[in-house]
Amino acid sequence: MPDHHGAHGLGARGLSTGYGSAVVLGDVTLDVPEGRITALIGANGCGKSTLLRTLGRALDPLGGTVLLDGEDIATRPRRAVARLLALLPQSPLAPEGLTVRELCGFGRHPHRGMFSRDTADDQAAVAHALTAAGLDDLADVPLHRLSGGQRQRAWIAMALAQETPIMLLDEPTTYLDIAHQLDVLNLLAELNQTQGRTVVMVLHDLNQAAQYAHHLIAVAGGRVHATGSPDELLTPELIRAVFGVEAVVVPHPVTGTPLCLPIATGRAAEEGADPAEVGG
Repeated sequence: MPDHHGAHGLGARGLSTGYGSAVVLGDVTLDVPEGRITALIGANGCGKSTLLRTLGRALDPLGGTVLLDGEDIATRPRRAVARLLALLPQSPLAPEGLTVRELCGFGRHPHRGMFSRDTADDQAAVAHALTAAGLDDLADVPLHRLSGGQRQRAWIAMALAQETPIMLLDEPTTYLDIAHQLDVLNLLAELNQTQGRTVVMVLHDLNQAAQYAHHLIAVAGGRVHATGSPDELLTPELIRAVFGVEAVVVPHPVTGTPLCLPIATGRAAEEGADPAEVGG
């Protein structure tokens, strides 16, 4: 198993990104904390996925630079980048009939020559990834026979088999019920704790972001609105500015992390409460 504790920094300097000539985000300068979990948060359509894809080199910047280990990611060979950084997009598609083990094997491509066979290292990495994702019993089952949660874990196993120190995941919990969401988030937290992997993920649920992430990047209004720890960032003011929602923020009774409780303004108004005062 490779050592993931070496320094592998990811960041952006004056980055603007979007599609065609349409700028979605501009003037983004940030550093992703190494060996930590970072969550990208913001309203639908604000550019979270666009930023993640640009950081992962799936999308070319319109301006500025993505830095990987201090170098412009665009100047580095794709295979070299893929040894350091795995990107799992939203709703990925696999060829028909592929088994979990075969999908996992695709994660080994950056480590192999074009026509070379599986090595002992490849097989060990795939086996390790399947075990880490809790998929040993399903390794030879075709993907189309899996539940949504199992399939999502299979894609995460493929990213694990890539053995990169940095993992970027776009909404890894989408379409999953709460138990499977927590399975996936607990797996990522465990990889971060035991292997020191840097994890960056787009999350919709603010309370999951608060519980699992060390660092948040809040996106709003075509820019990075704020960055910092959940304790620093998750305030009623930020939730109002980023989501346009009134909320109360209290400590979680078990974990102590910020717990965001949106206020149903219609009902609050009916019952005579001023949501702005409650959320202040």
